[in-house]
Amino acid sequence: MTHPLCLGLVCLLVCVLPSVFSKDCYYCDIAPSAKCPATRMICEEDQDCFVGEGVALGVPMVHNKGCTRAINCGKEQPVAYMGITYSLVTICCNGPLCNTAEPITKPSHFLLLAFIFVLLLGFI
Repeated sequence: MTHPLCLGLVCLLVCVLPSVFSKDCYYCDIAPSAKCPATRMICEEDQDCFVGEGVALGVPMVHNKGCTRAINCGKEQPVAYMGITYSLVTICCNGPLCNTAEPITKPSHFLLLAFIFVLLLGFI
């Protein structure tokens, strides 16, 4: 029979740790709505998640999401969408899926690991 502590450690390694170290972000192509149908993407190690906001005179704002290198964060760059050139600024964030439109209400990774540790202590 498997020791409960070993089973708990395996669960910790398989279920929790990959999400702590992953570089997942949401991706949306340029769109006129901040609530775009985002898909998940895996960023490169040297990238952060971002939300882009673009403005042009007399037209509604455009938005996009994805991964970018830190050097691009906070910078303004021209982007064409529907024949109009927008001034797009990328706003970066750290952490998995931090560029969601809705606030994240899940517990922090530290609290999650502390809870699992306490749970494992109950098996000893």
